[in-house]
Amino acid sequence: MLAYEEIRPPAGNPAKTFAFLHGILGRGANWRSIARGFVQARPDHRALLVDLRRHGDSLEVDGPDTLEAAAADLRSLPGRLDGLLGHSFGGKVALQYAATEPVAELWLIDSNPGPRPDRRGSELIERVLTALRSAPHTVGRRADFVRALMAEGLKEGVARWLAMSLRREGGGFRYPVDLDAIDALLASYFAADLWPVLERTEARAHLVVATRSEVFGPDDRRRARELAARRSNVLVHELDAGHWVHVDAPEALLALLSEGAKGVTPAARSSP
Repeated sequence: MLAYEEIRPPAGNPAKTFAFLHGILGRGANWRSIARGFVQARPDHRALLVDLRRHGDSLEVDGPDTLEAAAADLRSLPGRLDGLLGHSFGGKVALQYAATEPVAELWLIDSNPGPRPDRRGSELIERVLTALRSAPHTVGRRADFVRALMAEGLKEGVARWLAMSLRREGGGFRYPVDLDAIDALLASYFAADLWPVLERTEARAHLVVATRSEVFGPDDRRRARELAARRSNVLVHELDAGHWVHVDAPEALLALLSEGAKGVTPAARSSP
């Protein structure tokens, strides 16, 4: 079972469920402020902030550490998922889920559907993993963990973000994430080619491309625009932001999500 937090609108009884899926090394809580704004703008929805396998409070989920398993895990969530938003790794999890399950609405946030064997655009995550392997995983105080990561070359904001995953242990804190499992998830993520899923989905699919990120190369952007020109249910949005769009441009992203209900079509089950 995946861990999740439910966010409901201030009033009413929402009939639809929308899942927010974080990127690698993140957790559902990273999307809490966006989700609160989302359910206020679209009160027919409740939001589920999901901790994907090997992340947050879902560290002990069984099974192989692959993109396919991460998508299959979503079936344990309560109710039918009417919509999914995924950032980076989470975007491909959402798309993999939509390959076999009926979904009305998809949001891929700076998440390239294609393979990236060169891991272009994800250099920061590579540096983060290197720093985490070098830094102590058991510390007396959160500040000690942050300082250790900064000594390995990470910026303070990134180090504090990683410190959100610390767990109390004895008189101190421990970083509990299995980095070998994260490596396996990343390998599966970079290898997967999900353009065919996007090309046949009946969901209303939104590709949010960060213009200051290298996740989408020129050929990827061209392919996305050409697909949007051919299929009315696929839309491409370019935002002036780096890869962490919800941090760099939260208001612009929330504005897009708030308008997302317009033109949403009923989902049809697509073949695997």
